[in-house]
Parts: sequence; C-alpha cells; structure tokens
Amino acid sequence: MAEPGKIIFVHGASSSGKSTIARGIQARIELPFWHISIDHLRDAGVLPTARFKSGEFDWKAARKPFFDGFHQSLAAYAGAGNNLVLEHILDTPGWLDELVALFSRFDVFFVGVHCPLPLLIEREQARGDRPIGSAEQDFRTIHAGKSYDFEVQTDADADENVARVIAAWNARTGESVFRRLAQGQRVVRG
Repeated sequence: MAEPGKIIFVHGASSSGKSTIARGIQARIELPFWHISIDHLRDAGVLPTARFKSGEFDWKAARKPFFDGFHQSLAAYAGAGNNLVLEHILDTPGWLDELVALFSRFDVFFVGVHCPLPLLIEREQARGDRPIGSAEQDFRTIHAGKSYDFEVQTDADADENVARVIAAWNARTGESVFRRLAQGQRVVRG
C-alpha cells in the first residue's frame, strides 16, 4: 500500500490569487505535487457548463453530488500516494467538517489566502469569468471562524508568498489545524 499523500490546501475568496500561489508551489516545492481545483475540471470540459448555463440542466440539483464526488476524489488521489496542492473555496456549510473527516489520515497544511476587497473586485472584473459579486461575498464569509496553519496576503509579491508558504510547510511542527479538528479539538483563529 502506498504511503498517503500530503495536501497543501490553499483556501481563499474567488479571485484572491489561489491559483497563482498553487502553481508557484507546484513549480518550486521539493516533492511532486498535483495542482487540482474545480476550475481545472470546468476548464477541461468535465462539466456540461453550457447546458447548465442555458438552463437545460439544473446546476442547483447537480451541485451537491458534483462536490461530494470532487471531495471524495481528493481523498482517493491522496490515499493512492499523490501529493496535492488543492485550491478550493469552502463556501458551503459543512464542507470543512466533511473534508476534515475525509482527510483525517493525511498530512494537511491549511493555507489562508487573503486579499483586500478593492483588489478582489478589480481582479474579478478583469477576469470576466466569475459572477460579479462572488468575490465580495466570499470576502465577507469564507474565512469566518476558520483557523489556518499559515496565512498570506496576496497584495504582496506572489513569488515571495510562494516562498513563504514553502518555508512554512518545511518548518512546520506540531499538529496541523486539520489534525486537531479531526481529533475533536477546538481550534481558535490566531
């Protein structure tokens, strides 16, 4: 049986810079890591996006089974021995608890990605591939009540943030936020 993979979980608002950080980690970290996100599946055509947008298929009905499968696939990839740089937005109640349970046997390093609201709004508008307002909604909700093993501000230099995340990953001691949550410990945001 393969040694379980390690997971660097990059969490932040839409348009906060998660992809830039995840790509940088993958390019520079000393071990092989898969960079995986919902955007990759969407961009690869896994989802029938046009048919959801046209209303032919109901995204609200498909969303839960899609994300349930995505989350389970992450545990399967790591369980087979693959290291993951996961970028994800925990925007649905219960997802953190679900992933803590699914990832309980893995070494998870939870990274909070923060970005000032004006910059988030600017990035969202420049991208043009996100519903306007989703970045602001994420900004106001997704970090609430969450603790991280490490945090970065993406209005700083991207390469410097990547270097800081890798250095923190390599220097970590003690149990991660995910491990403590899996053991039922209360984790207070620091």
